Amino acid sequence: MNIFEKITGTMADKREWKAMESRAKELPEEYYDAYKAIQKYLWTTGGLMDWKGARRIFGGILDLFEEGAAEGKTVTELIGEDVASFCDELVKDEKKWSDKYREKLNDTITSE
Repeated sequence: MNIFEKITGTMADKREWKAMESRAKELPEEYYDAYKAIQKYLWTTGGLMDWKGARRIFGGILDLFEEGAAEGKTVTELIGEDVASFCDELVKDEKKWSDKYREKLNDTITSE
């Protein structure tokens, strides 16, 4: 993978992302708003670092929301009142940007 693809992702990744966003737009408004807020939280807090993790997490959220909407449940019935904790739990095993920088710092200091 060249540097451009690392930054922008492959065309297949972009198509998959657009398909996921289209799925999200089909959700009821309450679910769509929650999905976008969760996305913003995860991107802002650095909870996701790569497409593989983002695809798994956002795809899972979409599956959950689609099922919940079909069953007539509210968002908070599915994910609870503490949405940030729900999000943090989703990414607890994902490598984060801070992990990358910690490794880089440690490698820099220990290799001197």
